Amino acid sequence: MFARFRQRSLEPENLDKGSYTPEEYEGCLVELRRINEWLGDANALRDSLLKEIERRELRSFSVLDVGAGSGELLRVAAQWARETNRKASLVGLELNKRSARAILDESSDFPEIRSIWANGFQLPFRARAFDFVMQSLTLHHFDDAGAVRILREMARVAAHGIFVIDLHRNPVAYFFYNTVGHLFLQAVARTAGLNEIRIKKHFPARLVLSAKGQ
Repeated sequence: MFARFRQRSLEPENLDKGSYTPEEYEGCLVELRRINEWLGDANALRDSLLKEIERRELRSFSVLDVGAGSGELLRVAAQWARETNRKASLVGLELNKRSARAILDESSDFPEIRSIWANGFQLPFRARAFDFVMQSLTLHHFDDAGAVRILREMARVAAHGIFVIDLHRNPVAYFFYNTVGHLFLQAVARTAGLNEIRIKKHFPARLVLSAKGQ
């Protein structure tokens, strides 16, 4: 029964293609909030990127979120920065104009959050423009070559490192997630030429890749 899943699905989703109605998009935003809350994305962020900021004793920091959706995780970072008396500069990047606008609409209480409508394969920023670059539940939307390409771009604009929270489109990964997902992230990170690659499983169904550029 697994024959058709021997390779990752490369078929674009509606969210990738923009082929959705306004009502479907609003429903997607609601679903993403549930995913972040119940499936551990927010906790994975706190246990990885935010913990690294704390470890470095940074009193101010900047983060670019590539494929930020409505900016849910940026708001988590902004709230944490306020609670720990830190100054944050946070930017959400989206390929979709509606999503880029939603980041600002949903983050009206957080002026430290900005958005940009741009292509993640060609980030419109200089090298090391941000302290950190992150991505959540986006890497699996690309084929292997695309995943390598976007990781390289993320590493280029990150001064301290990148963090990727993701899963692997594969039914085997559903049952043996820690092994298959780990190998996928490790492979694309190595091909991208990243250094200090670390992959950590985060309950209940997430892996977090952290790495640095050359």
